[in-house]
Amino acid sequence: MPPSPNDARLRARLHEIIFESDTLAGKVFDVGLLIAILASVLAVMLDSVDRIHDEHGTALRVAEWTFTILFTVEYALRLYSVKRPLRYATSFFGTVDLLAILPSYLSLFFAGAQTLLLVRLFRIVRVFRVLKLAHYLGEAQQLRVALRASRPKITVFLVVVTTVASIVGALMYLIEGDASGFDSIPTGVYWAIVTMTTVGFGDIAPVTAIGRTLASLLMLLGYGIIAIPTGIVTSEIVRAAALGRQVTTQACPSCAAEGHDADAVHCKYCGHAL
Repeated sequence: MPPSPNDARLRARLHEIIFESDTLAGKVFDVGLLIAILASVLAVMLDSVDRIHDEHGTALRVAEWTFTILFTVEYALRLYSVKRPLRYATSFFGTVDLLAILPSYLSLFFAGAQTLLLVRLFRIVRVFRVLKLAHYLGEAQQLRVALRASRPKITVFLVVVTTVASIVGALMYLIEGDASGFDSIPTGVYWAIVTMTTVGFGDIAPVTAIGRTLASLLMLLGYGIIAIPTGIVTSEIVRAAALGRQVTTQACPSCAAEGHDADAVHCKYCGHAL
């Protein structure tokens, strides 16, 4: 059943306020939302300090639930104001909006779950749209394209690294054994990963000449391994920048998707008119 004219006008008005910032009402809403996000995250951080928690724990808890209720209402209004709420709910921002309120409700069943509320910081990305920084939206789009293009190469790279770590871990288990702390193959793999990434916790170390030689070779290999993902992503960023385009700050009234070309007249995700 199609929505009534009054319902359609209400949805359009809510979409204009919640998803757009061209009007004064939309800008005030978005700025207020950003302030609320920062305040809610600050409240969670302060509540984790024992001294502050003992003195102001109740007030901070009330503030946290107040923000959670406000964000819950806001999330419901976002779903109501778009024509395809499921499309928005499964989008990046839709998922982040949901994750921003879930921890408070989970804390009713799992103590400490409210610390996950720091995911609300992801919502600050909206500041680029609020302040009309379309240039930064274009840069973000280029970065997203570069990361997506790098995914196949990075996947192959990770498979190779995992294979090398598994083989070297098994060799260290065979060479060093329990006497040096390599009591299993998974322990050897853990050591190989720590060594390749040049982290070097030092909790396990080879003592035999063969083991130290293998460790030295793995350390040298680690320096080259670290540089490979950087080179892959960098080359894709350069390629994406060469094909860069202007991006508008407008959100689709149907699925709330953003990041459209400046000259786009239809949403590239659902085809609805912009």
